[in-house]
Amino acid sequence: MSTAQAPALDMNKLNEFIGQFVTDLGAAVHTGMVVIGEKLGLYKALANGPMSSAELAARTQTDERYLREWLASQAAGGYITYHDKTHRFSLSEEQAFALANEDSPAYLPGAFELALGSLAAVPRIADAFRSGAGMGWHEHVDGVFHGCEKFFRPGYAANLVGTWIPALSDVKQKLEAGARVADVGCGKGASTLLLAKAFPNSRFFGFDYHDKSIEDARESARRAGVADRVSFEVSKAKEFPGKDYDFVAVFDCLHDMGDPVGAAAHVRQSLAEDGTWMIVEPFANDQLKDNLNPVGRVYYSFSTLLCTPCSRSQEVGLCLGAQAGEARIREVVTAAGFSRFRRATETPFNIVYEARP
Repeated sequence: MSTAQAPALDMNKLNEFIGQFVTDLGAAVHTGMVVIGEKLGLYKALANGPMSSAELAARTQTDERYLREWLASQAAGGYITYHDKTHRFSLSEEQAFALANEDSPAYLPGAFELALGSLAAVPRIADAFRSGAGMGWHEHVDGVFHGCEKFFRPGYAANLVGTWIPALSDVKQKLEAGARVADVGCGKGASTLLLAKAFPNSRFFGFDYHDKSIEDARESARRAGVADRVSFEVSKAKEFPGKDYDFVAVFDCLHDMGDPVGAAAHVRQSLAEDGTWMIVEPFANDQLKDNLNPVGRVYYSFSTLLCTPCSRSQEVGLCLGAQAGEARIREVVTAAGFSRFRRATETPFNIVYEARP
C-alpha cells in the first residue's frame, strides 16, 4: 500500500462539482422525459391552458398516475410551470414556443430525441474505443434519424432562406430565376424542401446514402406538393449524379464523411463554371480551448457517438469531427481544387461557408 499522503480536498470545490453532477444527472434522465412528452402530445395539450394531472390524462388518453410523476419531473426541471394554489400545470409562452410549436425556430424536443437515440449506441461505441471500428449512420436506431431532422430543421427554417442564402454571392438571384440545385447528404429532406418552397422556379435534387431517409424524403415531397420539381435519390457524396449544378448545398454532414476531400472534389466536378457550394457546419472555433463551452460540449459529445464513428466506418476515415473549425474545413475545400473559400455568415450553432471553383 502506498504511504503517499492523499491530497487535501477543497470541500467547497468538491461540493460545487457534485452540484454540477446533480444538474447533469437530472438533465440526462430528463432527456427521456422530454421524448415521452413530445411523443404523447403532452406539451401540445398543456399549451391550451392550465390542467391538473387528471385533466391532462383525460385530454391525452394517458394514465394519470404516470402523468403525475412526469409533470412533477418537468416542473422540477423548469420545463413546465406548477401552480401551487390550484394544483395545476401549464406552459408559459416561452415554454410553449420551445416545446409545443413544431414550426418554432426554437423547437427543442428533436434534440432530445437525437440524444436519446445516440445513447443507444453507447455499448458499441465503448467497444469501438478499443477496436477503432466505425459505426455507420444507417446502423443507429430510428430515433437518431427522426431526432436529427427535428433538431436541425428549426434552425434551417429560421435562417436558411432569410439569412444564409442572401449571404452568398449571387445565389439568391439564381434561385429566384431558376437554378439546378443539389442537396448532398440531405437526410429526410428538410433542407431541400425548405429551399424548394422558397424558390419555385428552381429544380432540386436530394442525395443521401441512407435509403430509409430517402424514402421518407420522397413522401415529404409528395405531401408538400413539390414532387414535380424535387427528386430524391440514394447516392453517396462521392458518387451523386448530375453536372452543371448552379448550387450545391451540404448541411451539417461534411464532417461525417469518411473522405470529405473526395466528396468536395466530386462537388467541384458537378458544379457549373460559376456555381456555388454552400457548406453548413456546426459552429466551432479552430482551437480546442475556445470550444470548451456548453455548445462545444453538445457537439463534441454527439461527435463521439455519431460523427467520428460514421467517418471511421467509411473509406479514408478522416474523422474531421463535429468541431472541425474553419481552418480544417478550408484545408478540405482547397485540397479538392476550390480556389475561393470564405465564411459567409454564422449563428450560435452553425457556420456557413461559401466555396467557388
